[in-house]
Amino acid sequence: MNSKLFLFGLLVVLFVKCQPSQTEPLTPVLPIPDERQLDWQGMEFYAFAHFNMNTFTNMEWGMGDEDPALFNPTDFDPKQWAKVCKEAGMKGIIITAKHHDGFCLWPTATTEHSVKNAAWKDGNGDIIKEVAEAFRAEGLKFGVYLSPWDRNNPEYGTPKYVEIFRAQLRELLTNYGEIFEVWFDGANGGSGYYGGANEERRVDKKNYYDWPGTIEIIRELQPKAVIFGDAGPDVRWVGNEHGFAYPTTWSNLLRDSIYGGMPEYSKKYSSGQENGTHWVPAESDVSIRPGWYYHPYEDHKVKSLPELLDIYYNSIGRNSALLLNFPVDRTGQIHENDVTQLMKLVDKLKEDFSQKISLNSGDLSASSENGQYAVENLLSSEMGSFWSPASGEVSASVTIDFDGARTFNRFLVQENISLGQRVKSFELEVQNEKGEWQSIAKETTIGYKRILRLPDTKATAVKFTIHDAKDSPVISHLAFYDAPKLLLPPVVDRDKNGTVKLNVVEEGVQVYYSLNGKDPVQSGQVYTQALEVMHPTKLKAVTKDPISGKFSEVVEVNLQLAKKNWTVVDGGENSGNLIDEDPTTNYISDQNLATIDLGENQEVSGFTYYPMQNRYLSGLIKEFEFYTSLDGKSWKKATAGEFGNIANSPIEQRIEFDARAARYIQLKAKSTTDAEPASFAEIGVILTQ
Repeated sequence: MNSKLFLFGLLVVLFVKCQPSQTEPLTPVLPIPDERQLDWQGMEFYAFAHFNMNTFTNMEWGMGDEDPALFNPTDFDPKQWAKVCKEAGMKGIIITAKHHDGFCLWPTATTEHSVKNAAWKDGNGDIIKEVAEAFRAEGLKFGVYLSPWDRNNPEYGTPKYVEIFRAQLRELLTNYGEIFEVWFDGANGGSGYYGGANEERRVDKKNYYDWPGTIEIIRELQPKAVIFGDAGPDVRWVGNEHGFAYPTTWSNLLRDSIYGGMPEYSKKYSSGQENGTHWVPAESDVSIRPGWYYHPYEDHKVKSLPELLDIYYNSIGRNSALLLNFPVDRTGQIHENDVTQLMKLVDKLKEDFSQKISLNSGDLSASSENGQYAVENLLSSEMGSFWSPASGEVSASVTIDFDGARTFNRFLVQENISLGQRVKSFELEVQNEKGEWQSIAKETTIGYKRILRLPDTKATAVKFTIHDAKDSPVISHLAFYDAPKLLLPPVVDRDKNGTVKLNVVEEGVQVYYSLNGKDPVQSGQVYTQALEVMHPTKLKAVTKDPISGKFSEVVEVNLQLAKKNWTVVDGGENSGNLIDEDPTTNYISDQNLATIDLGENQEVSGFTYYPMQNRYLSGLIKEFEFYTSLDGKSWKKATAGEFGNIANSPIEQRIEFDARAARYIQLKAKSTTDAEPASFAEIGVILTQ
């Protein structure tokens, strides 16, 4: 052999052997998301708008016999919707194009039960068109909810209706630009108007709609849209309406075992399955109010900031998207109370994630790495950049050494879901300044995003350990944050015995109070245990973060006479609810009155009436008479009148009159808002100061 040729060949072999080995691409763990699902997952947070015939009939589920002329918003402004959603960081909206009552928000050719016969714009309007244009102008996405059930259509239950339903779907997917999500409800079949038949119609929920044929239409007309339903096929219902995903939430689903409206779906399938055959991630839908549609009497029941924070962390923080509903009001705008609470949530979330613990590549070390999938990749929030241990290792850990002791209370971690959801269990441990390790969290799934709310934790190092996975884990990002305390005023809770508790949302804060109406901070009284307050008192209280020194707003409550010695006279069943200081319990009187013995003579100068606080209200007193007595036999009328707007604003009513001595009081309902027996949550008295 030619010596030069031999030497050349030897050099080539040595060159190849000396080159760094290239890491082979990881094999996906099936199932995995497609492109439309990945795009959807990145949206995370978007709006639902329930605005339809029910808005004007004060219903949640209309029967289908409503007059289309009733639909008449007085100041419809979808630009306001879009502006609110944009400012909140939401990525789009899904609107109820047609709910179960069959009323269509666009001038469809399939039915007369639509906006073309509404009083609004003399039948020349198109809600879908205006909302779609307003959101696209803000760079936001647009989606549609189309109820498969139709309580108006005379053909519902027959094969002909399925064609009508599909024609409606084609109109929506053809005439209004790109759609990001098509949303189908699982409620199908029941009583309804059905063109005047006024009967109950049941359908085979699994087979009636021929869902494969309907899905084919969507894929043809809107190939980028995800389809929502109990069984997907692209996005699934989380299984409840309070906006919480589960501590263990898989994006994998046994999809072929499920159909829309399946009775056992929530219990058996909604959290996903480790061995699921298809990628169908969860979407958490919840309304910002108790109802999905606007009801004036819920204006004071918009969810509180703590409730909305719980929803965020238990949906987006548990491998789910968040679909937050706004019950658009009768003007055609998102109500100011809803906007206020939404922006409180947004501002607090910005605050929570503004104080990120700074990390450098030198701070991280891994128990195992797989070539180019190095541990420093965790510092990038890009999904395509990730850490993975050596091939086949289903357990591994990452240690983060802080530069000195650091404090944090939020932990965020993400998987590269384009390669499948893999992690089955993980743990977070911290090292204190003595070098001791302590476990602070043991959890299961991660998925697209997992966020843990933790107690304030001071540590010199943290160890993130994956104990088990379906295959080598692929972690794309992790981060730590030090969120400021949620500084809300304390919640004042008082029982009938006069015991007052000042409850706080977050641990580690201080509460200052006063019982003389003065500034609670200046009073210097620190709340440490329950107080006994028997007589009328103005209580003020405030929360303080001892770390930042900041104070919450002041809460002020006028405490009336304690009800410890009160008894209800001639009361029926549950009459004790009338004076238990719990507005969530009720007393209903067939006699339309409530009589109370105050236990001793008092100088009474007024009364308070707290109406029922249930979601569905009944027996709210409209016209009243109020009487007093010294002996329970001889009664004198103290005042009479009307609770003018109680149907729309069922809050505590306060009525004052000239002071008089009384031991017995009686509130009589002359009429109620719905002609049902009078209901009472609480009655109180106002004493002369």
